[in-house]
Amino acid sequence: MKEYETVIGLEVHVELATKTKIFCGCSTAFGGAPNTHTCPVCTGMPGSLPVLNKQVVEYAMAVGLATNCEITRNCKFDRKNYFYPDNPQNYQISQLYYPICRDGHVDIEVNGTKKSIGIHEIHMEEDAGKLIHDEWEDCSLVDFNRSGVPLIEIVSEPDMRSAEEVIAYLEKLRMTIQYLGASDCKMQEGSMRADVNISVREAGAAQFGTRTEMKNLNSFKSIARAIEGEKNRQIELIESGKKVVQETRRWDDAKETSYAMRSKEDAQDYRYFPEPDLVPVVISDEWIEKIRSRQPEFREEKMARYKEEFGLPDYDAEIITGTKKLADIFEAATAICGKPKKVSNWLMVETMRILKEKEMDPEDITFSPENLAKLVNLADAGTINSTAAKEVFEAVFNDNVDPDKYVEEHGMKQVNDEGALREAIEQVIASNPQSVEDYRNGKEKAIGFLVGQTMKVMKGKANPAMVNQILKELL
Repeated sequence: MKEYETVIGLEVHVELATKTKIFCGCSTAFGGAPNTHTCPVCTGMPGSLPVLNKQVVEYAMAVGLATNCEITRNCKFDRKNYFYPDNPQNYQISQLYYPICRDGHVDIEVNGTKKSIGIHEIHMEEDAGKLIHDEWEDCSLVDFNRSGVPLIEIVSEPDMRSAEEVIAYLEKLRMTIQYLGASDCKMQEGSMRADVNISVREAGAAQFGTRTEMKNLNSFKSIARAIEGEKNRQIELIESGKKVVQETRRWDDAKETSYAMRSKEDAQDYRYFPEPDLVPVVISDEWIEKIRSRQPEFREEKMARYKEEFGLPDYDAEIITGTKKLADIFEAATAICGKPKKVSNWLMVETMRILKEKEMDPEDITFSPENLAKLVNLADAGTINSTAAKEVFEAVFNDNVDPDKYVEEHGMKQVNDEGALREAIEQVIASNPQSVEDYRNGKEKAIGFLVGQTMKVMKGKANPAMVNQILKELL
């Protein structure tokens, strides 16, 4: 069988974190009752006129600067005409001829190999509404709350060659945009969506194969599966002497297969023309420098600083800076308690464990840095032992409780009274002669059983270090 190479480019749509829509004052909040965040502009009523939201332009410029793009000094909007129930005006205001950002790149690393992925352009546009299909009533309903929500579309060059490179590129984009505060990039809420353009060609061939576009991809896992599935489908077609048809396909993640939606459109199919209701956007050098001066400390700089300022190992710094949320919690909690490595340990071990169990993203964390810092101080001072600390942390994670109050109310303070501990240990020794004999005969593990029995007698509140010390003394 011939060797094939996969060629992949992405179109990534990102909902921007503005409070209002791109061309009107309606709320962009997620999850409102259907058709409550609407007005004549975003529902396409005749005679209504758009007014550009300045914050959209500034977020787009910030993302462009962070991805090494050239900012277009005179950019403008165009009408993209198409007819679909969730598109109230029967056109979308977008940018075709003069997008706000061009010719950028994002650097990724996969399996130790670094690579630069080109960004063809970033343009601003408005989102469409949302169709809700009611199978029971056999009808479709339209919710226009999302109509007019501001988007940027980040169009890559066809520089990726594997699902691993695609995921690395998307993770880098998501992290960069989250650090900027330009979007929360929650794929499950649709605030980051990716369409995958994919083709295959014989290894070493100069020309690209015929590409297809894969839609309906709302997680990194489904994107990876879709790439693998579509690559195999195209190779099977070529091997059997058939042609790959340029088309848009919909990926069904449950069935792990795709099906054709429509033939692939080109720009002329949309009958683009300059948007007559909006003036061009003139971007001065001063405006660009103002945005550049506001750029935050990105992951690479944070990692270097955490290692130098806080003495964190490479692994800790890498995990904590992996999301802006974790980095923010780490910095705020460390500023309160002054114990960076201990804060890091709670984030990397218990926090990551619970996130995995609950299938949550770090962005969904609701506990405050103040309460994490209090827990670190309680554990560090020996007020609670490690078992109790884990129990308290679960309560902090789930309900953001005040650790000081929780420990007091639940009687969880550690017993450091040597007299009380000695009495309990003597009782345990007297009740477990076989374990005592085993220990004295060289079976070191026997002491672990005796420690456990002591903790049981003390209802888990004993200081484990003191228990070990007294046990060894008495034995």
